[in-house]
Amino acid sequence: MRDKNQFPSLLLCAALACGAVAAQPFAQAQNTAGQDVKDAGKDTSNAAKSAAHATANGTKKAYSATKNGTVKAADATKNGTVKAADATKKGTVKAADATKHGTVKAADTTKNGTVKAADATKKTTVKAAGATKKGTVKAYDKTKDTAKGAVNGAKNGAKDSPKQ
Repeated sequence: MRDKNQFPSLLLCAALACGAVAAQPFAQAQNTAGQDVKDAGKDTSNAAKSAAHATANGTKKAYSATKNGTVKAADATKNGTVKAADATKKGTVKAADATKHGTVKAADTTKNGTVKAADATKKTTVKAAGATKKGTVKAYDKTKDTAKGAVNGAKNGAKDSPKQ
């Protein structure tokens, strides 16, 4: 009698075990599709971050190179002007004692004016390069925010997509 009562229980256990084993590949396929969508979102995010980072680095390098080149050019102009002013001053002193005083003043004034102009050019260029850097940083931040939005959209789309 006990054998008759145990048979339906054994049959039910066997059916449940087979059903769980048979349903497992379908559950894995759904998880794989969802994971693929998530991975695609992460790949998109990583690519956007990498591009924005490379843009920021390139701009920083361009800024530094521009700044250094401008400083060198301004310094070279300043040194050349000082040398020219000094040469003019010496030549004028040798040329005539009568005009010596006026020429020395003119050379000094020219020298000072040129040095001031070179310094002003240097400051303005450095300021412009700084503004360019700030603009690039803002663009980088916007690109980063856009990439985050795309990733979040992809994640939300993956969550909301119907299961197959």
